[in-house]
Amino acid sequence: MTYCVGLLLDAGILLLSDTRTNAGLDNIATYRKMFLFENPGERAIAIMTAGSLSITQTTLARLSDANEDADSARSILRAPTMLQVAEIVGAMLSDVTTEIAAKMERMSQTAKASMIVAGQRKGGPMRMFLVYPEGNFIEATPDTPYLQIGEHKYGKPILDRVIEADTTLADAEKAMLLSMDSTLRSNLSVGMPLDFAVIERDALRISRTRRIPDTDEGFKRMSNAWSEELRQAFQRIDPL
Repeated sequence: MTYCVGLLLDAGILLLSDTRTNAGLDNIATYRKMFLFENPGERAIAIMTAGSLSITQTTLARLSDANEDADSARSILRAPTMLQVAEIVGAMLSDVTTEIAAKMERMSQTAKASMIVAGQRKGGPMRMFLVYPEGNFIEATPDTPYLQIGEHKYGKPILDRVIEADTTLADAEKAMLLSMDSTLRSNLSVGMPLDFAVIERDALRISRTRRIPDTDEGFKRMSNAWSEELRQAFQRIDPL
């Protein structure tokens, strides 16, 4: 399975994804689920994926091919707005889903995928979209400044309590990592290493990227400190 989360804040965009892909308890592998595209100074775009690996890999491969084709109308690196980027990704995802689903149906199997698309182009605002298998999408707003795909329920409570549009990048990064930590602890189908990226407002480039392995001491300290703080808070609360 998967857990990916994106935050759309006043100060920038933060993105985090796990890398575990499994087709049963004895078939676990690691695949990147975050893909970054940029034309520095002009635009920066991130796509995170969840669902059928065959669908997501085919969709990303076709999007990459379109970027290399100077005559293609489906290049996300040449689309005039982030809305049209989301529309291109949605149309491509829908086409691939339809093709692969038809083949899977003959074997009484199903396959679907969803994506988070986020970024900014020169002269436009930062935007973030959750794209569904059918190609339609919803957009993050100041009232709900984050989007999730995959196993989102375990990591949602801390985001609901902490994240607002004016949250600082530093605090948002902490909340995002703790959201992932909660998911890792509660669902074995989500696993490390993690991929993290930041697109600062108006930077028009990928500002920072980081891969966090399971040996990362900083992540371990944060996880242990959060667990201890929760235990202490629980003890301090009086019963009814």
